[in-house]
This record gives sequence, structure tokens and C-alpha cells, in this order.
Amino acid sequence: MQSFYPQKRLLMGPGPSDVHSRILEAMSRPTLGHLDPDFQNLMEEIKSGLKRAYKTKNRMTFPVSAPGSAGMESCFVNLVEEGDRVVVVKNGVFGERMRHNVMRAGGIPIVVDVEWGKAPDLNKIEEILKDNPDASLLAFVHAETSTGVRADAESICRLARNHDCLTIMDAVTSLAGIDLEVDAWGVDAVYSGSQKCLSCTPGLSPVSFSEAALDKIKNRKTLVRSWFLDLTLVMNYWEGDGGRSYHHTAPVNALYGLHESLVMLFEEGLNETIGRHAAVHQQLVAGLDKMGLSLFVDESVRLPQLNTVNVPEGIDEAKVRSRMLSDHGIEIGAGLGPLAGKVWRIGLMGNSARPESVDRCLTALSDSINAVDNQ
Repeated sequence: MQSFYPQKRLLMGPGPSDVHSRILEAMSRPTLGHLDPDFQNLMEEIKSGLKRAYKTKNRMTFPVSAPGSAGMESCFVNLVEEGDRVVVVKNGVFGERMRHNVMRAGGIPIVVDVEWGKAPDLNKIEEILKDNPDASLLAFVHAETSTGVRADAESICRLARNHDCLTIMDAVTSLAGIDLEVDAWGVDAVYSGSQKCLSCTPGLSPVSFSEAALDKIKNRKTLVRSWFLDLTLVMNYWEGDGGRSYHHTAPVNALYGLHESLVMLFEEGLNETIGRHAAVHQQLVAGLDKMGLSLFVDESVRLPQLNTVNVPEGIDEAKVRSRMLSDHGIEIGAGLGPLAGKVWRIGLMGNSARPESVDRCLTALSDSINAVDNQ
């Protein structure tokens, strides 16, 4: 075996996003033990930073030592028990993954089916809640990465409260990219990923649980179906000031990187970061319009950080992506599910959400389409 030296890419797909050199440098610092007092101080700073990013006072706010998919599973395996009826809003790939998590945790999913590319219909959600008064949880995706659609999270959470349901929200692509207010909206459990708008390396999943969610977990009648993700065990490691007990060996250097990404987030300012994502989105939309390309999602519910672009008739979208990678060193994403072969997914997240990155992407996309069209 030999050392691996990856080529430099510009990552403009659905994730991961480009990682800033400051974060990579932070991750190269000397490794500490996961119970070292200095590292425990860092853990407290990470918790405080994530609370600021999520806009919450939830004491149980911390990064799961695994990717966003594990953050999702952490929410479901802790909050869902055998026989629990859970309303799942499904308007893309990640709503479907929620449904699978409910079933694997022993629950019964009640699905609100939404057409791909459309925002969840509040009237339809309310109708399902009225028809299922015994439902205890409502799960939905705030920023659906497979389609580029933003859900009205505040209104969905209000509906859930009105029907005595706790909420689980997927914020993998929304944290630090669009407005997200856990406490003001009344979100009970939320999970995200380190590799999207936080622009850190993949492998960590910031989560946050309300007191109501923690009460439900503490009053479970059965064991959580995952030892590693059982919050009643994990919280003993993340909660105490100087009195933490061993649960697992935390990914120390990865947490250095997350800490640095939060430092950079607040240096720029959370609102300013969100504004930057919105500005480069408008730049991308204007450039695509000049090229005669349209977006799949209506402007009123579009995500600025994840853009689904309609592939022109007669163009092999996979060949265009391949050209962009080989000739320009730029990665964009393919469509998933029913959108496979029909759209490209262009991510404007974190360190990739820069005007110069958009310019490079538009030039590469135009050149690659022309090259493929003339083959």
C-alpha cells in the first residue's frame, strides 16, 4: 500500500461540501484522550455552539459520533417504541428513510405522500392527524436533499402540537443554510450532518432533543433497539461537567474540525452565512437562465443550498457530470428515484457557496453540455 493523495475537486453536489483549510488544519492537531479535561472543555464549547446554530436552549444538544443517517436513527430508535403510530411526511428519498426507521424501531408509519418537487400540504397533514388521533409522533424533512424543496417547518410543528404529537425533523441540509429555529418552532428532536452547510468533514451528526422528547425516552417501557445510540447511555458521556462516564471513544480529531467550523460560522455570523447561501443561489439561477436552463422546484419553496436543474431534452446527464469531473474537477449530483436522469443536483453549501465557485460551475456546465451535445 502507498499513501493516498486525492485530486483537488470543487464539491458542488448534494454533499459533502468543500472543507476549509482551517478545518483540515484543526483536525491535524495532537489527539487527546476522549476523557481528557481539555477535551471535555472542548465538548462543552461544541454543545454551546450547536445550541446557537440550532437556536435552542435544549441541554441535550450534541454531535452523534457518526454521519447524519445515524443522527436520524438516534431520533427514531429513542423516541419510537413497539406499536407507536408515527405520521411520516414523505416528499422525497429522506422521508422514505424516515418511514423505514419507524418500522425498524417497531412503530407503525402513517404516510403523508407528497409529489416529488412539491412542498408538504399542510391541509393534508392536518387531515391525517385528525384521522389518527392515537399518533404520538410526526416526522418530516425540513430541506429535502433529493428534490431541493423547503418545508414550512414552523407550521408543521404547530399542527403536531395541536394534535399532541412530538416532532422529529431532518435538518441535514438546512442547518446553517436557511433559517432554522428549534425552540421558536417547537421542534422536539432534530438531526443534521457536519458535511453540508457547516462545511466540515463527513462523519458527525449534530442532534438536539427537547425536554418533552427526553421525558418520552426516560419513560420508555422497552429498551432502545440500539446500544450505541441509546440516549440514556450517551447522555452520561455528553452531559456532565467534569463527571462524564465512558460510553465510546469519541472521534476526537473530527470533533476538533466541527469545533473549528462553528468558530468560523460565528465569525461570519449565522444570519450572514444564511444570506451568503441565498445570494449565491440567485447568482446560480441567473446564470442558468442565461444558459436556457430551468429549475425543477417552484421558486416559492426552493432551497438556496440544493438546486435541482432540469436536464435539457436529448442530453445524457451522466456524461455531462462525468465531463465536469474529468475536465473541470467539479462534482455535481445526479437525480434520485423518479428524478434519476431528469435533473442535476447542484449544491451551494458551506465553503462551496462562493461567487467564484458558482462562476466555475456555470462555465463547466455550459462547456460540458456543449461537448456532450456535439458528440
